Amino acid sequence: MSDPFPHSTTRPLFGQLAIVTGASRGIGRSIALALARAGAHVVINYRHSRDAAEAVAAEIRAMGSRAYPVQADVREPKQVLQLVESALHFGIPRILVNNAGIARANLLLDTTLEEWNELVASNLTAPFLCTKAVLPHMLSAGYGRIINISSIWGIAGGSCEVAYSATKGGILAFTKALAKEVAASGVTVNAVAPGAIETDMLGHLNPDERRALAEETPVGRLGRPEDVAHAVLFLASPSASYMTGQVISPNGGLIT
Repeated sequence: MSDPFPHSTTRPLFGQLAIVTGASRGIGRSIALALARAGAHVVINYRHSRDAAEAVAAEIRAMGSRAYPVQADVREPKQVLQLVESALHFGIPRILVNNAGIARANLLLDTTLEEWNELVASNLTAPFLCTKAVLPHMLSAGYGRIINISSIWGIAGGSCEVAYSATKGGILAFTKALAKEVAASGVTVNAVAPGAIETDMLGHLNPDERRALAEETPVGRLGRPEDVAHAVLFLASPSASYMTGQVISPNGGLIT
């Protein structure tokens, strides 16, 4: 299949519309900015942080791309449909980044059913709903990039994070299976599984624990949101058309 988008090495996503869930802060914010720098117009999904989402939108507009903050709880089917309907006013979504998610650290025996269900809803159900809503438009267009944000604990499993690891491992299986299902359609499906990244999700660690984690990581530092965004940008690009069903793990060598 010929490349459907004219692009340059500096703006490989020129004119494409991307939806990034949970894009108002942290990794999602960095992903939205990276896609915009590459020329994409970005739907900035957020649940509560309207001011933060508007700030991301302002940064994107300053780059010369368009940005559209859209509020939606992506765990809720009706709100997901409204999110995608809003996006369609601006074009056909060519890129979907399922970034929104939550983390919980707890012993399995201390994990309540409510906590389990909350993790499943945020980390598995939300990507399922968003993908199902966007995929028909990508299939009709014969082109799409779906990128799911997982975790190294979805690959290796994390002690005291059994429920979280299960959901992040589930999204990897979802990625691999869907990639095979749509491989002949021009739609790729991949995952990024970050290691320890400097975001609010490490807020439960004290300075000594953070220092120890950095020292445990072979490159000698914690990751930055930009490290994840670079991996997403590659998978979102037209040149990644032969990459599907894959997991890229920017983790500083913490697991191999």
